[in-house]
Amino acid sequence: MHDFEVISNEKIADGIFSLVISAPRLARALKPGQFVNIRVPGDAFELLRIPLSYVSADPEHGTVEIWYAVVGNATRRMSAWTPGATSDLLGPGGHGWTAPEGTKRALVVGGGIGVPPVLCLARDLMERGIAVDACIGAATADKLVGVEDFKALGCENVCVATDDGTAGEHGFCTDSASRLLATGAYDYVATCGPGVMMHEVADAAAAAGVACEASLERMMSCGFGACSTCNVETTDGMQGACMCGPVFDATKVVVW
Repeated sequence: MHDFEVISNEKIADGIFSLVISAPRLARALKPGQFVNIRVPGDAFELLRIPLSYVSADPEHGTVEIWYAVVGNATRRMSAWTPGATSDLLGPGGHGWTAPEGTKRALVVGGGIGVPPVLCLARDLMERGIAVDACIGAATADKLVGVEDFKALGCENVCVATDDGTAGEHGFCTDSASRLLATGAYDYVATCGPGVMMHEVADAAAAAGVACEASLERMMSCGFGACSTCNVETTDGMQGACMCGPVFDATKVVVW
């Protein structure tokens, strides 16, 4: 359990906010791909916390940055938080990305609010000297996040696609991901976003003979394996996303 204070909470795209909190112990403990379970006070009828991935952690300054989409009452209340607001969270939750040893070039594929965990991974990989390319998708240009962040990291290829064609390629980021994988340039793929998108990325990675991990979204009601509401059907049986995930070996996922 970590108490935290809001440092900033700003809108960065249509319906998407960047929340920066002060939580020094958490900032030192988080690993790319893990999540936190946040309490949002204000409604006594809403007992569950909100599970969210994070985009960056700064152990030196004790801060954690989280990008979230406003999709319900709790995130709506969260979007009204101002600097100085306080609450608490559980974390770090689950286990994160595990790029295979010897990886030289990775491809990350993020759709919508699935961008933050793969951006966090890309930063970590590049700090370790591993080259990263990115494919990013969103419904429309107004909902795109992370494009400039990937470019600032130094990614050689940052491919953008939108459903309506208002930014980048008209279509889906899976198209550019499939084209890049077909070049045979990658050792590892990481993806997060809608299930149908991740399934297609996993299939393309398998066809190219490339290891692939996927961060799955489930309703992590408790966040520590007690309630079984976040089960994922895998080839090894039902596994809770909050403890066995949220990052899974894509070849083992049965139901996306």
